[in-house]
Amino acid sequence: MNKYFIYIGGIVAAFVGAIAFQQVSQLPQPEHALYYQQPRKIKAFELTDHHAKRFNKEQLQGKWSLVFLGYTSCPDVCPTTLQNLGFIFDDLKAIADNSQVLLVTADPKRDDLNKLSQYIAYFNAEFIALRGEHDVLFPFTRNLGLMYAINGEGSDYLVDHSASLVLINPDGNIAAIFKPEQAVGKVPSIDSDKLISDYQKIVALY
Repeated sequence: MNKYFIYIGGIVAAFVGAIAFQQVSQLPQPEHALYYQQPRKIKAFELTDHHAKRFNKEQLQGKWSLVFLGYTSCPDVCPTTLQNLGFIFDDLKAIADNSQVLLVTADPKRDDLNKLSQYIAYFNAEFIALRGEHDVLFPFTRNLGLMYAINGEGSDYLVDHSASLVLINPDGNIAAIFKPEQAVGKVPSIDSDKLISDYQKIVALY
């Protein structure tokens, strides 16, 4: 008798799972982002936010996090991206009220916590700026699929860095990457309307 109930239970579970899969597969799929149907794991890390508080995987839990790699001395891509995110942040929160935007500096030498605090507040008081030394920063950014490199010498060096946005789901895993559009003579940027559209679809698929 027990075996019979186990067998029936297995059939019911498989049937329910098939229905759930069919329902999810019928939802609109992201059209512009690089979407991972199997989210990518993020390894343990520890950074410091602009309030001088520890920031690790625990602070990703329960949040939809858009992560951008940049630095305060960046002449174009960083302020453009952060400004655009500031413009649409209310739209993102309307989709998921647990949304957060994280700027990770690729220039810890010049970007101390005080400088980061002043910089990030200019774009949105809710945004969070993070820093870590290169021995922590490099493996973390590589894990996210981002990269950076110091270009030049002295105090006026530039930092070449990825201009993509990484979307981390509430489980603390990478759900998608939004890549910028490239056009001759223009600053690489991510189309805000496309970002909002795919953001809504990805949240619905979660």
